[in-house]
Amino acid sequence: MGKILIIVGIVLVIAGILIHLNPRIPFFGRLPGDIVVDRGNFKMFIPITTSIILSVVLSLILYLINKAK
Repeated sequence: MGKILIIVGIVLVIAGILIHLNPRIPFFGRLPGDIVVDRGNFKMFIPITTSIILSVVLSLILYLINKAK
C-alpha cells in the first residue's frame, strides 16, 4: 500500500509541474483533436487527444513500474 501512495504522489507532482509549465510547452493541450468552442462570452475546451496521450504515457509508466517489482 505504501508503494502505491508513493507512486501516486510522484505522478501528482509530475502533473503539477506540467500544469505549471503549460504555457512553456507549446503542444500541451493544443493538439489536433482537442476541441475548442469559442462563442462570444462562452468558451469550452475538451482535450480529447491530450487525454489519450497522457493516458497511454501513464499506463506505460505504471506497467514498467509493475514489471520492475
